Amino acid sequence: MARDTTWPELPYDDWADTCTTLHHWAQIVGKVRMATSPWLNHSWQATLYPTARGLTTQTLAAGTRVFQVDLDLVDHRLRVSTADGDRRELELPGQTVAGFYRGVLGVLDDLDLDVAIHGAPNELPDDTPFADDDWGTYDSEAVERFHRAVLQCERVFRRFRSRFLGKCSPVHLFWGSFDLAVTRFSGRPAPQHPGGFPHLPDPVTREAYSHEVSSAGWWPGQGGLGYPAFYSYAYPVPEGFGSARIAPGAAFFDEGLGEYLLPYDAVRTALDPDETLLAFLENTYEAAADAAGWDRDALERQEGPPPGVHSPAFRRR
Repeated sequence: MARDTTWPELPYDDWADTCTTLHHWAQIVGKVRMATSPWLNHSWQATLYPTARGLTTQTLAAGTRVFQVDLDLVDHRLRVSTADGDRRELELPGQTVAGFYRGVLGVLDDLDLDVAIHGAPNELPDDTPFADDDWGTYDSEAVERFHRAVLQCERVFRRFRSRFLGKCSPVHLFWGSFDLAVTRFSGRPAPQHPGGFPHLPDPVTREAYSHEVSSAGWWPGQGGLGYPAFYSYAYPVPEGFGSARIAPGAAFFDEGLGEYLLPYDAVRTALDPDETLLAFLENTYEAAADAAGWDRDALERQEGPPPGVHSPAFRRR
């Protein structure tokens, strides 16, 4: 498969309105997951996960009823499935934010799933209630390219995650900021975070950053950035972090964000996109870990199975 198909073009200006719409819809689906899942450290119970067809909540429980919500970005449908065999769907094209919100609640009600969610967005400057937001646009082709980009990012992020022995998050999508992320932890507590994110309770932020982290991820371009990019930051920010020399050459430290950025197009058009992205992930992690004095010998591992273990699946030969 050609590189421009595997790592698709995704100019933000071409689909900014659709991205905003999809962001709001992901928040609604994510709030269903959050309302039906026990709390996990750093709000990991709230995130969404990429699938071959889109984004999923994984299995949820409303009382003893088990169900799952999927945003199918291939067939462009919302799908709610229960473990006892029921399923309802909602077409995505043509929906406004309000229409999608009402549709999701209607599907849950029709399936006798007792779920109540907070009805306004988080981490966005505009907190117009979903029920009052009669705006939305949906470019199916752009959504498909976004989905393919997410899958490629997740694939490489999973390789990066496998190189760490310490506490590490799953590769997951935070619907508040609408970014795919993976976070490594040193194991040491961090100073209290100041909070201040729009329409997000400070206690949530402070618990999320309760321990020292090096976090990396991918934004599709929203939030004023204007182009899709990979990012990497550390909390707390160790002295000298922003002055480290980072590969590849297109990476840079953004003083305003306090993060390293690498434009998605620099990866997409590279001769070896996987190794280009892995270099950025490893270099920025090493800059954070070295500046903060992490015990890297105890926290890191070589990629692949342990010595003496042969794939696939320990098969006898």
